[in-house]
Amino acid sequence: MANPRESELHYPLGDALPAAGGVLEIAPGVRWLRMGLPFALDHINLWLLRDHVDGQDGWAIVDCGVANEGTKANWEQVFASHLDGLPVLRVIVTHFHPDHMGLAAWLTEKWQCRLSISATDYNLARLASGSTVGMGGAAAAAFFASHGLTDEDSLAKIRGRASYYPSMVPAVPSSFRRLMDGLILKIGAHDWVCHTGYGHAPEHISLHCPNLGLLISGDMVLPRISTNVSVVDVEPEADPLTLYLDSLKRMLALPADSLVLPSHGKPFIGLHARVDQLQEHHAERLAEVEQACAAKPCHAAELLELMFKRKLDLHQTTFAMGESVAHLNALWLSGRLRRGLGSDGIYRFTTV
Repeated sequence: MANPRESELHYPLGDALPAAGGVLEIAPGVRWLRMGLPFALDHINLWLLRDHVDGQDGWAIVDCGVANEGTKANWEQVFASHLDGLPVLRVIVTHFHPDHMGLAAWLTEKWQCRLSISATDYNLARLASGSTVGMGGAAAAAFFASHGLTDEDSLAKIRGRASYYPSMVPAVPSSFRRLMDGLILKIGAHDWVCHTGYGHAPEHISLHCPNLGLLISGDMVLPRISTNVSVVDVEPEADPLTLYLDSLKRMLALPADSLVLPSHGKPFIGLHARVDQLQEHHAERLAEVEQACAAKPCHAAELLELMFKRKLDLHQTTFAMGESVAHLNALWLSGRLRRGLGSDGIYRFTTV
């Protein structure tokens, strides 16, 4: 969902963007990269942090891009032109999603360095790279069908996406360093504090540097779009939306004037304003969903047109279905809706 109140945010770099295979300096020792993605969301922001490990100067990479030849070629260009002749000393991944984890194995093998990530997301990536979890295959299709997605062509395509995650994350490093909430990472001359967020991913890690006034927010806070928060087949009664909104509240403890470095969109100032916008956005969606379920029992699929005002392709539909279920589950598990299973095998929700 596009942000109608984006004008409340400030973009200190204006419209400047790093070229493919290039970088922009955000702060001393902090460089911004931008890699392409094969989706409607067509880019991801990655970060280079000047580092010092075991007596050696070099760089830390934050997030990796998907595993394809184009992204590898862009990385090779960065290595040749933008590392000041220094090596990569570690790879940090904010969470397990393929645009963040994709090339972690390739990068750590190439530079003989360690991956740092939360334990939950590391283990889920290990599982998903061998067999898609929550993003395609027969289980995902059955889950979406139980929430009203009955179009057989769409379901067949979802069943055919069993290799969706492994196609973009073909391997995961065999070892890692565990990141946890409150952990302080000494990266070069600066301390970066790990902040855990839930709902978008199992144990998402954002990084805050008080000295530089920077927050690498990953996907927890994005300036132009709302972060996807989905229920998936492996945890069908989950309540990720409540977890996500609670995580956003905790981010208000960070300075309001932080320069936010998001995974998608441009660096911006206005963290507290954006958190408030996201809280209001989801409160409005929850109210709309509750009102629809007061009029008649509803399933997730029939709420897509209410929640998403644009035409969705299959990739977007799977995320939208997960988000629709997330809003229904939040209302159901808080006691505001009742869930029932129909004779057609579809869950419908109505007000209590």
